[in-house]
Amino acid sequence: MKITAIETLVCHARMRNWIFVKILTDQDGLWGWGEATLEWHTRAVCGAIEDVAQLLIGEDPTRIEHLWQMMYRQHFWHGNGIIRATAISGIDLALWDIVGKIHGVPVHKLFGGPVRDYIRTYCHLGGGKMEDFYETSTADAKRFADLARQAVEDGYTAMKTMAVPETMPLEGLRPINYAEACVLAMREAVGDDIDLMVDCHARPSPRMGVLFAKALEPYRLYWFEEPCWPESVDGIAECQRAVTTPIATGERLIGQHAFRELLEKRACSVIQPDITHVGGLSEVRRVAAMAEAYRVAIAPHNPQGPVSTAASIEFGLATPSYIICETVTQDVPWRKDVVSEGFTVEPKGRIVRPGNRPGLGIEINEAEVKKHPFEQEILQRSFYADGSVGDW
Repeated sequence: MKITAIETLVCHARMRNWIFVKILTDQDGLWGWGEATLEWHTRAVCGAIEDVAQLLIGEDPTRIEHLWQMMYRQHFWHGNGIIRATAISGIDLALWDIVGKIHGVPVHKLFGGPVRDYIRTYCHLGGGKMEDFYETSTADAKRFADLARQAVEDGYTAMKTMAVPETMPLEGLRPINYAEACVLAMREAVGDDIDLMVDCHARPSPRMGVLFAKALEPYRLYWFEEPCWPESVDGIAECQRAVTTPIATGERLIGQHAFRELLEKRACSVIQPDITHVGGLSEVRRVAAMAEAYRVAIAPHNPQGPVSTAASIEFGLATPSYIICETVTQDVPWRKDVVSEGFTVEPKGRIVRPGNRPGLGIEINEAEVKKHPFEQEILQRSFYADGSVGDW
């Protein structure tokens, strides 16, 4: 059996262009689906996939680790930059999909079988609708409370919000008071039985991250996410040591080597590798094994398209330290039209039950994808009050 072609299909989903990867083989009817979505870098990733594909055409798709090593180590430059790593990740997912189909089993059974009966999911406030999650003003605490109530009505028992405003390296009480008002409003709206996460989007400086974390500590967050730049591992560790709130981070880290430093410094309680960036299922399993040694939980970053979600679920079913799956459902109204999924989601609690379809258990409707061709993503710009550049 040989790989005959590697194709990319781009599907515009407003904030992101989903990049679906399709690997074809010389066996009729056998192909695999992956995803390599990277917002604002669509053309670069598609080009990188085309470059990397030269290494794989004519190779045996079942030799996944061998092919992963080729993609990562050959062409001189290692695959630890975001563009190349995302290309590798998308291809890797499609290879696992193929192998699962060959053996007629879901991917999680290739990893040793299920370690749990279901997977819990959480939502973004607004279900992933860009205007609700990213653009609701932190001065509008009532809006945060209303969106939190809606998430509970939709069946979720956990939700994530961006209740921390953009801040300069040091500011006064105003942004801290905004964040505290938003989280207080949400906690009062949904009660103590619902888990709340706050995502800083790595906007604050390490010092501001600590100040925000301390201010929000009384509200017993499930986790406090990306309190400062991922380049500042010591700053993240400082935040983790300053509060009892679990700190989560890792969505922008590439490969096991980046996570090694994070774990060695005990910088967080939850790691969030993105399966479509970190190196695919092959690499995220290595990262999870390291995290297991430190008893650190894993909750993959997953705001992308449906193949990414399917991969996260298959990974979670077979990974002991996996705790919850990030989901987006309302980013575009036709999301379900482009994919057929093997798993089932129970409305009450929004838990996922595994399916029996082989591979990743999904199939992409290419005709529907073609209805949404590439468009430039909606650019997000961030400036502080004095006109200096901020972190979005």
